[in-house]
Amino acid sequence: MTQNNGYDVVVVGGGAAGLSAALVLGRSRRRVLVVDAGEPRNAPAAHVQGYLSRDGMPPAEFLAEGRRELERYGVEMVRGRVTDVLPDGRGEFEVRLADDRAVHARRAVVATGLVDEAPAVPGIAERWGRDVLHCPYCHGWEVRDQPFGVLAAEPFTSHQALLVTQWSKDVTLFLNTVRKLPDAEWERLAAAGVSVVEGEVAGLEVTDDRLTGVRLADGRVFPRSVLFVAARPVPRAGLLTALGAGTRETPVGRYPAVDETGRTTVPGIWAVGNAAGPTEQVINAASAGYRAGTMINAELVMTDIDAEAARRRAGVFTPETEAAVARAVAGGREHGVSG
Repeated sequence: MTQNNGYDVVVVGGGAAGLSAALVLGRSRRRVLVVDAGEPRNAPAAHVQGYLSRDGMPPAEFLAEGRRELERYGVEMVRGRVTDVLPDGRGEFEVRLADDRAVHARRAVVATGLVDEAPAVPGIAERWGRDVLHCPYCHGWEVRDQPFGVLAAEPFTSHQALLVTQWSKDVTLFLNTVRKLPDAEWERLAAAGVSVVEGEVAGLEVTDDRLTGVRLADGRVFPRSVLFVAARPVPRAGLLTALGAGTRETPVGRYPAVDETGRTTVPGIWAVGNAAGPTEQVINAASAGYRAGTMINAELVMTDIDAEAARRRAGVFTPETEAAVARAVAGGREHGVSG
């Protein structure tokens, strides 16, 4: 921490979105602090996929490289948890950490991500990110052509099963607790060659630490090597809720309302990455952080220029402007110029 605990921007969360915002701001000569609790959404995954030039990199290595890049620009990083972001009454904020530290921030970026709430089926949590998966764009290539299972979940009961047929033609949809499918969905599943199994799923079959099947409550077991599950993504939005930030409804729940740069309805607060939307994969999250960083820097530049212009109109000069005027006058005298 710096001695006066004052920063242009505090970034809450050190994933792709938060680090990307911090990188842009650091390169813009801003004093930036990143506070990271160390709980990335993709920690269970073996690799980052779909990120041009970083495809296949382990998530921990990806973040470590990002932190090394930030060090070049003087960005400060601490491991910790932010408990409150409190307006100071002057358009800026006091950011409080769980260890009772507090810092001042002119602007704040909330990049706290989300939590995937998986269905309460025994075995799913233990194998999450390994052979129980949620995103074919993240994992489909690596498990292509294997026997897929898909656990149905409303409101998109058959969507995931239809989608993953691009990566395997051996797909079985387990309806689990879904009791009824519209006729149109049955037709699409049949056209795609997806098998449908009715009945509640009771657990998973695992042999030698590998998924081998899906077990139903009636005792039937269906051999499968991969199970796709549509988890419920829940944003870590407590800081924004406490600030009274507006929200928007999405097909999977409520998320913070943000503009195209991540600006929330609370002046001075941005939300980026999965804290602002459920489908922000690593490359999209990094892009969102970049956009937010550029906008925050531009806003601070104009805020400072407008404040200086207002002081000039009021006939108030700061020590810096007085020194600049003195230098200009001295230079004019040196060259025989009089005012």
